[in-house]
Amino acid sequence: MKIPGHETRFSWRLIEPLVLFLCIDSCFAKQPNILLIVSEDNGPELGCYGDLYAKTPHLNRLATQGLCFLNAYVPQSGCSQSRASYFTGLYPHQHGQFGLATWGFRLYREDIPNLPVLLKQAGYRTGIIGKLHINPASAFPFDYKEIPNANFQRQEMHKYVEHAKTFINAADSPFFLSINYPDAHDPWIRQVDGIPASPLNADAVTPMPYMGLDGPALRELVADYYNCISRLDTYIGELLSALAQSGKARNTMVIYLGDHGADMLRGKRTCYESGLKIPLIVRWPGHITPGRPKDLISTIDLFPTILEAAGLTRPDNLPGKSLQPLFNNNRTLMHREYYCAEYHTHAAASNYFPQRSIRNQQYKLILSLLPGTIHPDYEDTIRKLHGDHLQRDSQHTLNIPALISQTTSRVRSAYERMRRPPEIQLYDLTNDPYEFIDLADSLAHQSIKRTLLLELEKWREDTSDPLLDPLSLKQLTAEVQSVTNRTIARKHDWQYPIYFFNNIEEDIPIPQLK
Repeated sequence: MKIPGHETRFSWRLIEPLVLFLCIDSCFAKQPNILLIVSEDNGPELGCYGDLYAKTPHLNRLATQGLCFLNAYVPQSGCSQSRASYFTGLYPHQHGQFGLATWGFRLYREDIPNLPVLLKQAGYRTGIIGKLHINPASAFPFDYKEIPNANFQRQEMHKYVEHAKTFINAADSPFFLSINYPDAHDPWIRQVDGIPASPLNADAVTPMPYMGLDGPALRELVADYYNCISRLDTYIGELLSALAQSGKARNTMVIYLGDHGADMLRGKRTCYESGLKIPLIVRWPGHITPGRPKDLISTIDLFPTILEAAGLTRPDNLPGKSLQPLFNNNRTLMHREYYCAEYHTHAAASNYFPQRSIRNQQYKLILSLLPGTIHPDYEDTIRKLHGDHLQRDSQHTLNIPALISQTTSRVRSAYERMRRPPEIQLYDLTNDPYEFIDLADSLAHQSIKRTLLLELEKWREDTSDPLLDPLSLKQLTAEVQSVTNRTIARKHDWQYPIYFFNNIEEDIPIPQLK
C-alpha cells in the first residue's frame, strides 16, 4: 500500500496486522448498541465532577449509573484531531489529522481502519448526527447522516433527538450512533428556545481557576459558557429519555465525552490540563459497576473498548487499552502509569506550535519543539476573547491584558510562559493543579524531570512520532506557516503525508484490512 507512490512505515506498524474477526458465537442479541455522545469545547465543568456552577442533573444521574472517569484526557486539544483519534484509536501524529479539517488537514490515508467501518462489518447499523469534522469524510461510511454542519448558531436543536429516535427505532439490529452537540462551543449563547429556563448571570459565577483572572466581563462570559453546559445537559436528558422509551437502553453502552477543554485562556489548543482534560462517563447496564476511577484514561482507549464490547478481536499493538478491566474493578494495576499527549496546530500559521506532553499521577512535563519562539496562539486567543463573545447587551468590556497585568506575579509568569514557552515545563499537579509554578529548573525535581523526558522519548519512538526527525519538523513548520488564511487552505494540497514518509529510511509494507 502506498501514499502517492511511496510505501509507508511509522504509523502503520502499530496496527499491523489489523485483521479483525467476529467471535464465532457473536450474534445481534449479544452485541450491545453503542451510543457515543460528544459535546464541544468543554472540560469537566459538570456537577458530577464537583463544579459548583454547572446545572447538569441528567449527566449527574448518568454518572451515578456508570463510571465517571476523574482523569480522562484527549490526545490533542483540538476538534478534528480529537475526533479522529477516538474513531481510529491512534494518536494524531499516527493518523495525520493534526489540524482542523476546515483548513484542509487530513488523515494520511483514507483506508485507516475506523469504528464505523469495522462495526458495519460486524453487522452494526451506523449513524452520525452532527458534525464529523475529519478529512476525508468518505473514510467514514455511516449508513445514516443528519445535521452534518457544526451548527454553532444552535438552529433547530430539537432535530437532534428527533433524528436519534428515527435511527434508534429503525430496526432491531445493533446500532452505533455518534451524536455530536454544538454546545459548549463559542459563541456562548445565553439562551436558545428558552433553554436554560433560568440562565446564570455574571453575579452567579467566578471564572475557572486555571485562568487565574477575574473581572465582571470575564464572569459574564463564563456565565454564558455555563448556560451552554446547562443546555447541553437538557438535550442529553432528552436523548437518554428517547433511548429508554425505545426499550433498548438495557442493551446499550452509553459513552459521553467532551472533545477537549473549554475555549478559554490556557484551555483549548494547549497541552495544559485545562485543554486536555475532559469529562468521560460510560454506562452499560449489567456490565459496569458504578464508580469514579482515578486512572489516567485517554480517548484512544475507546476504540479497543468498543471493539471488545461488540465481540471483535482487537490487535494488541494498538496504542490504546480497553477500559473493560475497569468496568468491575477486576484489575490489580492502574490502567496506565503515563499519559501522553501532543499539539501541532489548529487552523494553520496562527496556531502552530508543536509540543509533546507526559504526566503520571503527580507530575506533568511539556516539551516544546520550537522553544524560545513566541506561540502565535497566545495573541490569537486574546484577540478572539477580547469582547467578541460578550452578549450584545453587555455593559462590560473585556480587557484581558489589563486583567493579566493586575493579577499575581505567579499568574503573570504563567502567561509569559504561555506566550514564549521554554523547551521544558514541569508541574506538580498535586500541589499546583492549575500549572502556575514551573519546576523545570528546580534542583529538587531533576530526577522526575529526567524520568519523564525518558518516558516521553520512549513513547515518541514507540509510536513513530514523525517530528522526532528534525527535517520533518522543519518541513512541517515551513508548510504550515505558509498557509495564512482559509482561502489558501482550501486550495492547499498538504504535503506532510508524503515527506513524513520520504524522510524515513526503512519501508515496511502495509497490510490491508481483510
